[in-house]
Amino acid sequence: MASRKPPARAGNTRQQQRPSGGRGGAASRSRSSRNEATAGGGSGTATNQAGGRGAGAAPAARKPPTGGTTASKVAAPAAKGPLGRLIAPFRSMGWLPLATFVLSLYGLGASIYLTIAHYDTSIRLACTDNGLVNCQAVTTSSQSVVFGIFPVAVLGLAFFVFMVAVNSPWGWRLSRSQPIVRWSRLGSVIVGMGFVIYLIYAELIQINAICLWCTSVHAATFLIFVLVVFHTSFAGSSAASSARR
Repeated sequence: MASRKPPARAGNTRQQQRPSGGRGGAASRSRSSRNEATAGGGSGTATNQAGGRGAGAAPAARKPPTGGTTASKVAAPAAKGPLGRLIAPFRSMGWLPLATFVLSLYGLGASIYLTIAHYDTSIRLACTDNGLVNCQAVTTSSQSVVFGIFPVAVLGLAFFVFMVAVNSPWGWRLSRSQPIVRWSRLGSVIVGMGFVIYLIYAELIQINAICLWCTSVHAATFLIFVLVVFHTSFAGSSAASSARR
């Protein structure tokens, strides 16, 4: 009878399988290590390349703020020459100061004309001398001289000389820092308006005639009075509101 081979021991089987399993695991681990190294090298290379591009690329140029450019375009060019420096203050005036200055200039011109006609009898005013409108009757009446000393035309001339000074661009600018200029302007137009009321009464009640040149001066004085009073009231209310804040 043939002899039977003893069965292989389980321990020997495990020992035989362990080396092969160990070699397989080592091979698998080595392949995984190589793959990881390759992947890591690739990612590192990509990172280095990206870093190189980031470091080598020139920084983006910053655009200058548009606010200054726009402001420089909008800003008016500086005044050049004597004429430009003379006109520059009028550009910064508001409509109300400019209106008072123009009215003062008209009143000054009309007062000069009336003053010349008062002292030079050979000059006749460009005005009718018949009926209710009679400039000659008004300018030669006893009411045309105050207290028998001061001609009304000369008083009007002095008034409008002062009005032109304080209502000029420089006068309005000075009144911002010097309250005495502002109050002198207001006081002068109040006195001037009171004198105008007296002259209108003298023309209509005592002389029974109207002088067109005198009436135009009265109208200019009235308009200056309204504008100055309005401006003083508005400036005072603005200053009070600013102080409360």
